[in-house]
Amino acid sequence: MKPVLFLTNHVPPDRVGAFQALHRAQEIELAIYGGRLHHAVAGVADPGVPFSEVRQREAYALATSGAHRGVIATSAGRVAPLAAYAGARRAGIPFLWWTGIWAQVRTPAHLAAIPLTRAIERRADAVVVYGSHVGDHVRGHGASNVHVAPQAVDAAFWGAAGDAAQARATAGDPAFLVLFAGRDIPGKGLRVLLDAWGRGAFATHGAVLALAGIDPGSDPLPPGVLALGRLDPEHLRNFHAAADVLVVPSIPAPAFREPWGLVVNEAMHQGTPVIATDAVGAAAGGLVRDAATGLVVPAGDADRLAGAIERLHEHPELRATLGAAGREAVAAHTFDAWAAGFSAALQGAGIGRRSC
Repeated sequence: MKPVLFLTNHVPPDRVGAFQALHRAQEIELAIYGGRLHHAVAGVADPGVPFSEVRQREAYALATSGAHRGVIATSAGRVAPLAAYAGARRAGIPFLWWTGIWAQVRTPAHLAAIPLTRAIERRADAVVVYGSHVGDHVRGHGASNVHVAPQAVDAAFWGAAGDAAQARATAGDPAFLVLFAGRDIPGKGLRVLLDAWGRGAFATHGAVLALAGIDPGSDPLPPGVLALGRLDPEHLRNFHAAADVLVVPSIPAPAFREPWGLVVNEAMHQGTPVIATDAVGAAAGGLVRDAATGLVVPAGDADRLAGAIERLHEHPELRATLGAAGREAVAAHTFDAWAAGFSAALQGAGIGRRSC
């Protein structure tokens, strides 16, 4: 049986297990573009499935090579998605579109590409999305045969016991530990979180805000804020285990709207309650549900964010309830479930393994 060609801009460590599950279910061949520097820095050397590193413009030749029974392409890249679509149409094989975009990216390049993007969404044989929020977005543009492949992390790793005592000691054994894990880039909302932290005066109550992924700089941080720098997965898991709450304060930006936020899954596997804004895909997509599996606040609202942190600070029983509910909810977000979403899409396009 011919494999399915899967074009993507890189393979990060948290997606290796997902690609392996899909390969077991359907047999795929990865074509990774974006340049070796981009992939090697953010990704893995060997994803454990057949792969090659290609240039974006090679997508057309690969799709028309006759070596594949269908093509899956991501929405990332200026040339590769269009070349893959054109190649699949030329070869007469199904084309599947995989996207996590759920709000229009408003950079000049993305705005100029709207007609082409909309056409691909409407004409793809199937569309695979991160969650229901993305599904609603593409259906609004006329997409059909839409399937959800739920975002997942390695449940065995992130659910294993973390060394909470070590992490809390690193943070100075605070009475209440708040965790942020991410980068200081537009859209991540770090400035809103720091504003909320100051408004709540949490440091006066012995609380600490630990910033994983943020390097200590020359400028002094607000009281009670600790920059941890980049953490390896084991140390980040320790902080998930130690934290009383994870905060994901993302805000909309012209070039970015948080597609999902896998850090939410990581924390939930540890039973850590999550506060997310409504600009986080994991909240818009239904994993973080307000007062059910976490707390959801309006993006950019420092007062509401401070209030949510205060609420969990004052109510440990609520932290326990939300943490347990989050752990139960995230259990369905597995690599096999991700692969099943793609398998259903391939089946709907007539090239699923059972139909070959």
